Amino acid sequence: MTGYVSDVAFSPAVKAWQEKMGARAGYARMEQKGGWKDGVTPELAAFLAERDSFYLATASAEGQPYIQHRGGPKGFLRMLDERTLAFADFAGNKQFISAGNLSENDRAQIFLMDYANRQRIKIWGRARVVEDDPALLGKLADPSYEGRLDRAIVFEIVAWDVNCPQHITRRYTEAEVATAVEKLTARIAELEAEVARLESAGTGPLDDPG
Repeated sequence: MTGYVSDVAFSPAVKAWQEKMGARAGYARMEQKGGWKDGVTPELAAFLAERDSFYLATASAEGQPYIQHRGGPKGFLRMLDERTLAFADFAGNKQFISAGNLSENDRAQIFLMDYANRQRIKIWGRARVVEDDPALLGKLADPSYEGRLDRAIVFEIVAWDVNCPQHITRRYTEAEVATAVEKLTARIAELEAEVARLESAGTGPLDDPG
């Protein structure tokens, strides 16, 4: 990578397309002002702490791409230091495509979505599989989660960027919906109690003045 952090994604071919479509000047200004980040900021750390899933992109040595969903307890994508993330690789369907790809091509990307707040973050980097580090595996383990931790994947950050929210349809987790419903249920109970009190006092909406 040369010049700017965003060059990890903005190759000469990409910049040529940006130029062709009239977008290069705006991205050039972004680059000159500092552009994308290459380390974890407090804002990114807070965002990661709330995520319980993300997508991991890898590719074979020949460049065949593969995207895999990764899930776990909230915050399972951990920050080891300002430029390093790691997460537990839980037992799955035993295809080992990501692990195989990383054994011959360590370039990878993490794509995180917050559907409720219409936010997405892309993280470029290099990743490796770790199986023989008990201290690291212990740090990533969560006894309250039912998944079996088989190994860890360590991700060295090269660059990250926040996408705009357009075209993101809001979606909510079961827990988020339950919280909203709980508030509504509590309010309904309050109103029902008030109606009952008014009816009992003879001043409620069901009292017949005639």
